Amino acid sequence: MRGWFDLSPTLLAALGGIFGLLVAASLVIWALRRAHPEKDYTELVLRTKSWWVMAAIFTAALLVNRVTALVFLGIVSFLALKEYLSIIPTRRADRRVLFFLYLAIPIQYYWVSIGWYGMFIIFVPVYMLLFLPLPMLVIGQTQGFLRAVGTLHWGLMVTVFSLSHAAYALMLPAAPNAIGAWRDPHTGAALMIYLVVLTQLNDVAQFVWGKLLGRRKIIPAISPNKTWEGFLGGVLTTTALSAALGPWLTPIDLKNAAILGALLGVAGFVGDVTVSALKRDLGLKDTSHFLPGHGGVLDRVDSLTYTAPLFLHYVRYFCY
Repeated sequence: MRGWFDLSPTLLAALGGIFGLLVAASLVIWALRRAHPEKDYTELVLRTKSWWVMAAIFTAALLVNRVTALVFLGIVSFLALKEYLSIIPTRRADRRVLFFLYLAIPIQYYWVSIGWYGMFIIFVPVYMLLFLPLPMLVIGQTQGFLRAVGTLHWGLMVTVFSLSHAAYALMLPAAPNAIGAWRDPHTGAALMIYLVVLTQLNDVAQFVWGKLLGRRKIIPAISPNKTWEGFLGGVLTTTALSAALGPWLTPIDLKNAAILGALLGVAGFVGDVTVSALKRDLGLKDTSHFLPGHGGVLDRVDSLTYTAPLFLHYVRYFCY
């Protein structure tokens, strides 16, 4: 009997392509180290090793079943939120809400698992916003109250609400109004791969184009290495890749795939520089050292926090 994650040849080819890119990257680094032994490629090696681990875990979670994939994404949200709470300034009164912040993760992903779009879309932005301050009010400490509420809720929005949109994309084929190709149970896995791959390749493309052609800095006060050439080159590259991959991997047509590529390219850039601004405000280079060569979990998913919501709502309203 075919299971939900008995992946189609197209999906298996897509996963094979991810590992093919990692093999190619590993070979390039090996060749560079042999050709230029005097140069230090330690960070590049660490980054590639981390990519291997992340790709293996992501693929394994996707291959088992939908629940495992959702649990994996919930753990990513947990690690990102934990990392965020470890770097922001907090008051004694704020400790009273930590349990509720972490409790929001399984609740939010439960709404995702049952496909309840209404609760999924309002639980964190509305109910957590309304009730999160209550435990802090009990202690009666008003100094810094507004800043604390805003800081904690913003972190919850970014690390839990935004990232859970990637998980909801996994559930789209389960919707009762799905028709045609969208009824294929493999579509959720395809959308997940499509979103994550495009988001990460957009980061790489903007970095590469910036290194090759970068001259004019776009926001030097926040991210001195970001350039207009890198930004535009990355957006155009992501648009082209999206247009090529969308109709092949998902039921998204060429026009909408191209629009999505442009949106993801811009959103990924905004997510990246937003977290950069946060780190500069706190005087940090990385949010943690959890991922060797990359920094922290929040460093790695910064772009995804902005691309996932745009991706889900565009697909749901214009393609589904």
